Amino acid sequence: MNIRDLKYLLAVAKHKSFIKAAESCFVSQPTLSMQIKKLEQSLAVQIFERSNKRVLITELGQQIINSAQQILQQVEQIETLAKNSQNPYAGDFRLGAFPTLAPYILPSLVPLISQRFSELRLILIEEKTDSLLQQLKRGEIDAALLAGPISEPELEQRLLFNDVFKLAVSCLHPLAQRNQIDMADLIAQPLLLLDEGHCLRSQALQLCQLSGIEEVHNVRAASLETLRQMVRANTGLTFIPDIAIEHDDTHIKYIPFKPPEPMRSIHLVWRKTSPRKHLLEAFQQLIVNAHQS
Repeated sequence: MNIRDLKYLLAVAKHKSFIKAAESCFVSQPTLSMQIKKLEQSLAVQIFERSNKRVLITELGQQIINSAQQILQQVEQIETLAKNSQNPYAGDFRLGAFPTLAPYILPSLVPLISQRFSELRLILIEEKTDSLLQQLKRGEIDAALLAGPISEPELEQRLLFNDVFKLAVSCLHPLAQRNQIDMADLIAQPLLLLDEGHCLRSQALQLCQLSGIEEVHNVRAASLETLRQMVRANTGLTFIPDIAIEHDDTHIKYIPFKPPEPMRSIHLVWRKTSPRKHLLEAFQQLIVNAHQS
């Protein structure tokens, strides 16, 4: 058993296909299949159930795969430690952000990072929160911008800024005459929310449940921009975080809430075992600067 075999193992587990796994590892399918077979024989266990149509992971195989993921994560940390010992501010850095934040902060953040760390190659990943958390714990990304706090004992987090919600209404809506809004004013109003899996949806639902507000159940958007277009058409109302507000929009009015204002807290999150803590500390102020710009 060697590191290469473990990488082959995880590739098959990910793709559920020996052909696709071989392509992702840049080897021939017979070579990969033979190495997996040798691994199973050396362990005297069956990791995969094979058929012409699909590949299934056995119960014991899943436990072995979980261990292989941890081993490869440790190997990567060793390699990163060695590389960073020469220059901790160089090499690849994989940063994740969720969809209702990424488009509004990354365009300002990337130039700041490039200017400060010219030898660092920033790789950006935009995914929903649950996916980013899993990638973070598996060591597939170095850090993530998430709405927190996050309850994960193996992760470290730092509060960067609070992002206040405002109510977005069409300028044709009666509420557009208001300069402030109370949550109670939204009862019986058609509230539009994002689809399942978006953390902004979960945050908005919590606010709604506390105030007795119901969403429009037959309408769920995949992005903030879709919600914005629906508000422009006076289809309903929605919550928009301050960072995403378009101040020159002549068709939507963004109304602040009466105190206490609803908000989300944006955190930088990374593994406690990360070897790049000095770089992460430097990132924090850059992200705050990007938010303020």
